[in-house]
Amino acid sequence: MLISKIHLPRRTVLRALGVTIGLPLLDAMIPAATTLAKTTAAARPIMTFVYFPHGAVMDQWTPTGTGTDFELPPVLAPLAPFQKQLTVISGCENKAAVGNAYHEITPGTWLSCLAPRSGHEPYGGVTIDQVAAARIGHDMPLKSLEVGTEEYGGKGSWDGKYGSGCGKTISFSTPTTPLPMEHDPRKVFQRLIGQAPGTDDRSVLDLVGQPAADLSRRLGRRDRAVLDDYLSGVREIERRAQNFRPAGSRDRGPGPPAADATPFHEHMTLMFDLIALAYQAGRTRVATFMMAAEMSTRSHPSLGFSDDIHSLSHHQNNPGKIARLTQVQVFHTGIFAKFVRKLAGMTHGEGSMLDHSIILYGSNMSSGYLHDHFPLPLAVVGGGCGRLQGNQHLIFPERTPLANLHLALLNRVGIQAERFADSTGALAAI
Repeated sequence: MLISKIHLPRRTVLRALGVTIGLPLLDAMIPAATTLAKTTAAARPIMTFVYFPHGAVMDQWTPTGTGTDFELPPVLAPLAPFQKQLTVISGCENKAAVGNAYHEITPGTWLSCLAPRSGHEPYGGVTIDQVAAARIGHDMPLKSLEVGTEEYGGKGSWDGKYGSGCGKTISFSTPTTPLPMEHDPRKVFQRLIGQAPGTDDRSVLDLVGQPAADLSRRLGRRDRAVLDDYLSGVREIERRAQNFRPAGSRDRGPGPPAADATPFHEHMTLMFDLIALAYQAGRTRVATFMMAAEMSTRSHPSLGFSDDIHSLSHHQNNPGKIARLTQVQVFHTGIFAKFVRKLAGMTHGEGSMLDHSIILYGSNMSSGYLHDHFPLPLAVVGGGCGRLQGNQHLIFPERTPLANLHLALLNRVGIQAERFADSTGALAAI
């Protein structure tokens, strides 16, 4: 394919008074008479790691059938529209998370597959997202983005042996450097744009109104439509971030959520939308998201019950609690599916943002009741720039190291490592 358009640098931004708004890929950013593969529109992988706590109801997560002959169970059913770009992984274990510090070390070992050392503050292992960011994110304004919705604050008789960072983040840039998850969407918006939403009762778009108008006049009809839709999306995200009110007790100290708090599911959705904005604006290629904290006491009253996530995970095989926990997990996957749909709707070169994505969705615990780490609920979504097969349920030998999956994903983004943590070889057919 040859492009014959005027050239606008890919790093073009709208800038004014401390505000920097990155732009989506436009036709005008592709040099004239140049093959697409040699331009900024060439396929570059994007990696997202989405973590949910307390495992899954595994018989409601695990598909029936294997290979391409499988049916999605209830928890994964919201991803049915994207089944052609979905691979469900069964049979993996993460031995690094095994121990009696159940919640304290589970998040921080999901992407490292290395057990933290007792008595250090903190000491874990470099996580796969940061290994990838060093290769595919080093030339971006943000090497990586780490977000969450709340902070782990639990304490039990097993706690206190390890650095507290292992329970609060899934991302480590060095063994002694846990990267904090930002829980406030207003701060994430500021990090992406350069200014908090709605400063001085004005939208950030008001500050870049003239540069935006000047740019629009230079663009073709299709690019103008893309720019208008994009800026409208930025404004909508800004409005929601501006109206955000912390909902969790850990944001406000002990006690129930405030009456005017943003519902938990809206908080999750807003964080997903900010990640999508970061990709669309060309701010980063790697992001991690903790949808909820370990030992989360948050609930979804809109589902018709007030049980919190953590207490439901300790269901003691009570059928009613298992049914409600399944309902929560289906709901969470539905929120994640909206993010996947948003990426699928973002045109990016020849394809969509989802076509360029590798998304790992899962948990580092199997049963929240048993606190075990086998078999782990894991799913990979996206096209991976044509490097992911999709539409398959792969069952590997029991207790296959989770690090084998991580090694395979690193290979898919061009990092040909021979080993990652306790891996014994990259998973085939991903």
